[in-house]
Amino acid sequence: MIGAASLGSLAALAAPAVAAPLVAAGLAGAVDRALRVALDVVWGGALDLLAGATGVDVLAFPFMQRAYLAAVCVAVVGPLVGSFLVHRELAMIGDTLAHAAFAGVAAGLFVNAAFATSVPPLATALVVAALAALVVQTLVDYAGTSRDTSLAMVLTGSFAVGSVLITATDGGIAVGINAYLFGSLATVSRANAGILLAMTVVVGLVVGAAYRPLVYVTFDEVGARAAGIDAGWYTRLLAVLTAVVVVGAMQIMGVVLVAAMLVIPVATAAPVTGFKRSMAGGVAAGLVATVGGVTLSYWFDVAAGGTVVLVALAGYVAVAGAVGVRRRIALRRDPEAAGVAADGGDDES
Repeated sequence: MIGAASLGSLAALAAPAVAAPLVAAGLAGAVDRALRVALDVVWGGALDLLAGATGVDVLAFPFMQRAYLAAVCVAVVGPLVGSFLVHRELAMIGDTLAHAAFAGVAAGLFVNAAFATSVPPLATALVVAALAALVVQTLVDYAGTSRDTSLAMVLTGSFAVGSVLITATDGGIAVGINAYLFGSLATVSRANAGILLAMTVVVGLVVGAAYRPLVYVTFDEVGARAAGIDAGWYTRLLAVLTAVVVVGAMQIMGVVLVAAMLVIPVATAAPVTGFKRSMAGGVAAGLVATVGGVTLSYWFDVAAGGTVVLVALAGYVAVAGAVGVRRRIALRRDPEAAGVAADGGDDES
């Protein structure tokens, strides 16, 4: 017969096992409530008011509200990270990590299909893309491989892994991966929007905290090393941040076009002097491209990613044309001043 002391011991041992699921359920419930408040009450309520004031009904649709939130997040984090990449001539790393994210999505879908699990494909995409970013830098630092060669190796290798995983299930996961390849407004669920919002906050905080050393390494890596800054560490940090942006943008842009938001808005804002102002200009150009592209995508029922990129390119052409016209006018008025303006230095602060 079991005594009272034994029963008490058993109860004490069982308490943590019972409490852990309850705590996890409580945390999940709290997160879900917070997402509902942030996305439905705050963001959704604001767009509902805007829809009522403007008469634009599309702003009141819940799935479009999530799509617009994702578009705003992508427009912010893309140029924040892309500004450093473009000035370091690393624009193609976005395309490389996009293909790595494709392999990560394929891996997640493959695991779900083969083992009847429910691994989030975005989680596996983020892990694989971050690892690919570190592999690229490792090849450059320790294997003596040139940067463009390491990017090409990781890009092609990632795409090969993804294609093998797709065919390994007799094409069963091909349908599920199409949305990640080409982007889709309908795939932006409340959970995905929450994840992307969290990613945006994290990327913004990290860039803000590491801004000065990142700028130093971007414009003068040799000088940064001489000043005692670990340039390799900040380069790897930038690569991981790029992976985060790529995975976040994949919901709207798709893997095929995800690198565009790291480059085109930054190129559009290139005429703006001063690094901070140029970064802000890139964010503004990104907002026009993503919000405008998402809206046109809905109106004309075409691919969101491709539409966003076309709007971004149209913005770049418009700005480049305006700058060219302005320079020609200034050249006619004062050739010497126009030459100085065209060759003016860029403020790195």
